[in-house]
Amino acid sequence: MPSRRTLLALGLASTAMLTACATAPSPSFTERPPIVFMHGNGDSAALWQTTIWRFESNGWPRNRLFAVDQPYPLARDDDAVAQPGRSSTTDSAVFLKAEVDKVLKATGASKVVLIGNSRGGNTIRNYVQNGGGADVVSHVVLGGNPAHGIWVVKGFRENNEFSGLSGFMQQLNTPKGPNGEEVTPGVKWLTLRSDNNDKYAQPDGLWIGVPGQPTNIGFDGPALKGATNVVLPRVDHRETSFSPAAFAATWQFLTGEPPRSTAIAADANVVLDGRAIGAENLSLNGGQVTVYAIDPATGGRRGNAMHSKNIGTDGRWGPFSARGDTAYEFVLSAPSYGTTHIYRSPFPRSSSVVNLRPERLTPADANAQAVVVFTRPRGYFDAQRDSMRFDGQSLPAGVPPKGSGVSSSRLRVAAAEPQRAVTGEFNGERITGLTWPAAQQHVTVLELTY
Repeated sequence: MPSRRTLLALGLASTAMLTACATAPSPSFTERPPIVFMHGNGDSAALWQTTIWRFESNGWPRNRLFAVDQPYPLARDDDAVAQPGRSSTTDSAVFLKAEVDKVLKATGASKVVLIGNSRGGNTIRNYVQNGGGADVVSHVVLGGNPAHGIWVVKGFRENNEFSGLSGFMQQLNTPKGPNGEEVTPGVKWLTLRSDNNDKYAQPDGLWIGVPGQPTNIGFDGPALKGATNVVLPRVDHRETSFSPAAFAATWQFLTGEPPRSTAIAADANVVLDGRAIGAENLSLNGGQVTVYAIDPATGGRRGNAMHSKNIGTDGRWGPFSARGDTAYEFVLSAPSYGTTHIYRSPFPRSSSVVNLRPERLTPADANAQAVVVFTRPRGYFDAQRDSMRFDGQSLPAGVPPKGSGVSSSRLRVAAAEPQRAVTGEFNGERITGLTWPAAQQHVTVLELTY
């Protein structure tokens, strides 16, 4: 047994270590610069939640991680023609510049890292190349960016920003060096792509609505001359940014060494916040969010509401002090939308990007007694790769037997029946929620985190 003197010495040493950790200076901006995360077409900041958690779990300061919500995140059909509820390439670049300027001012840093998924990569390239970003950006990471377009087909939507024949894409890819470099010099560039499983880097036009039509884009479409180009086997379009493999490659690129772990470390105290938003990423001003703890096995509520807030102009529905071992139901009601019941797995860490979007009933839901949506925002369902089950079906409705191109499945309960539990399972994550009456404009969403 150790002596009292030894125990006292150990205790003093432990106290000194804790004090040193508590007073240790923050890493320099050169070591850990601020990171701005730019989402893709139609998406929101919420998709970066697990990526941010992995950065935090490996020691990147939480107050240097910024995920942004672009208003009107969908691209225009024709980039040069104004379209309600959509944004142009110029709109996106102007928005990103303003967000980077805010981050630089708030942190006092002179440089930022930009990380973008899909269309967000177009925005980053445009801002760096044409909007002055080269002066304030040190590194860029592009996941699944359609760097050469999604299609290069004469006469087919040539003025869309995703056409390799568009003036926008042609200008971005103009050679910038003696070896045909396609990236802006002075910035370090990384591209992450799938080997052959990215729906937007396919030689066949299946996923753009013209099956059998050559797109003239190969699996290597997201790679750029002059960048470090990394291939991640079997990942899908979104997993090029949001998977553990994408995080590991990003960390290695930014720091020169692998991360300690791609696992997410638990927070002692979990505080959740985010925005209640529509498809345009605009606040659901006048809506309401109510949060219940639930039984993860049945979806049933455990007592009264734990949090409730009316949504104002900023869209914020929190903060909410949560438990990291508890599953929750988020009830979102908003004018013209009805009520959406969003069921989520426990949150191991705090997050300020738990964005909540309502789900609308569609004409196809007219005869349904209840509607349940099983969705995976940070990836797709791949029947050949993944283990999944939705309400007992191993191939959820709408998920093809081959290919990664569908991220949600919709269950329509046709028969009148009592309220019941519905379970969605995906690669070990299991979410159970309850059915709610569609006739009263209620929809259930089982939303995967991983």
